[in-house]
Amino acid sequence: QVQFVESGGGLVQSGGSLRLSCAVSPFALNDYAIGWFRQAPGKEREGVSCISASDGSTIYADSVKARFTISRDYAKNTVYLQMNSLKPEDTAVYYCAANLMRRLCREPVAHEYGFWGQGTQVTVSP
Repeated sequence: QVQFVESGGGLVQSGGSLRLSCAVSPFALNDYAIGWFRQAPGKEREGVSCISASDGSTIYADSVKARFTISRDYAKNTVYLQMNSLKPEDTAVYYCAANLMRRLCREPVAHEYGFWGQGTQVTVSP
């Protein structure tokens, strides 16, 4: 069974940094594009970033470009989301998941993804 487990969230001041981790089942990095999503209270789940299984290419939402970086470590079966210059509007529960439809990223949309983790809370104070 494929499992995704997020960690690394917390409370940080505006302008600060956090690194989220998504521990995945072995071979998941080869089989699936992996996406990061976030969901703020009262809002729909939003795609943040994706890293392709096929060539490691990446995609970012406009709202996080130049601030967030997605990466992966095969030895640790982990996908990371480095978040810099955090803003209060980045506050949300962050999730990682596998794209069940393609191995090459395109703009991440939630209905293409499965094996959702439990999420990790990120709170950015003004």
